Amino acid sequence: MELVEIVRNGFREGVHRGSVVVLGPDGEVLHALGGPERPVFPRSSNKPLQGLAMLRCGLDLPDDADLALGCASHSGEPEHVERALAVLRKHGLDEDALGCPPDLPGHEASRTALLAAGGGPRRAAMNCSGKHAAMLATCVQRGWSTEDYLDPAHPLQVTVRETVEELAGERVAATAVDGCGAPLFAISLIGLARAFATLVAAEPGSPERRIADAMRAHPYLVAGTGREDTRLMGAVPGLLSKAGAEGVHAAAAPGVGAIALKITDGAGRARLPVTVGALRALGVPASAELDDLAEEDVLGGGRPVGSARLLPGVFG
Repeated sequence: MELVEIVRNGFREGVHRGSVVVLGPDGEVLHALGGPERPVFPRSSNKPLQGLAMLRCGLDLPDDADLALGCASHSGEPEHVERALAVLRKHGLDEDALGCPPDLPGHEASRTALLAAGGGPRRAAMNCSGKHAAMLATCVQRGWSTEDYLDPAHPLQVTVRETVEELAGERVAATAVDGCGAPLFAISLIGLARAFATLVAAEPGSPERRIADAMRAHPYLVAGTGREDTRLMGAVPGLLSKAGAEGVHAAAAPGVGAIALKITDGAGRARLPVTVGALRALGVPASAELDDLAEEDVLGGGRPVGSARLLPGVFG
């Protein structure tokens, strides 16, 4: 279904298609557009569920900031990198234990500083290093092997799959390997939204609620300077938000509802306009901050010459 239009200098040059589901506060489907019952790979929108699985395995991270980083797609800024390394050190491990590939920081200033100092790609700068550090910490605490912690048959990954299926309320449709090397489980967007709704509605003190609370308390660690999730959780009180690669996004707020979406061509610029539109369809109060996120700039010559914006009438 067509969701977002791209306008440059007043001329409509294209559209982005996708699927989206909006669930009300009681889990009822308010909007189901473009086939959200079909399975997709949630990519990094899956991280809160992976974090919950780690807690269910017995992971003990006393600082919720470390737990938030364990559910993050961080920008590789110094605080992100140092916190991931600190979790490893606490468990007798070093950076080489990480199974994610080396990468440069996504944050431009951090990347420039690293290169200027003669550095290069490293595993701790990869956006999933916090998750991998938390996975390794779980294995050390449980006495499980760390060399094969990314094997789908490893007890940690078996628990991740079981957790995904339980919270989504459906069986995993397919298994793949995510960009960071971790197992990746396909579920429907309806199941993904249902899972996020469960996290924010859970009883205080429960593992489910602890994941939601940690991420909401530390939005900078979940993403980084100027990033989608950091800005959204700052703009909407109580919102749990987690973007994923290839145009996936999921979010939920207690007593309000949940959303999940997938942009068909994976375009990141279409993700925020749909997310904001879906939140508005839930009745999230208007604000200048949310309005600022409703359109993505289209650049020409390094300056805005248009925008990617939600098509009128998508949510009725």
